[in-house]
Amino acid sequence: MCLAVPGKLEKKEGRYGLVDFGGAKRRVDITLLPDCEIGDYLIVHAGFAIEVLEEEDALVTLEIFKQIEAALE
Repeated sequence: MCLAVPGKLEKKEGRYGLVDFGGAKRRVDITLLPDCEIGDYLIVHAGFAIEVLEEEDALVTLEIFKQIEAALE
């Protein structure tokens, strides 16, 4: 099973973007989403942005991840 994580696009530089995953910032390949914009929430898997999410959906997903993390502590 694979896990794709949502993050917020902060910067675009050619085929790469800087994505913030709750404070952890990573360089992500955005070539599959040429129309993504700064501020978009992206689903990222294996270093590639594969989908643009609506902000509400991204925030719900991130809250679920927080709940899972809290339950595992």
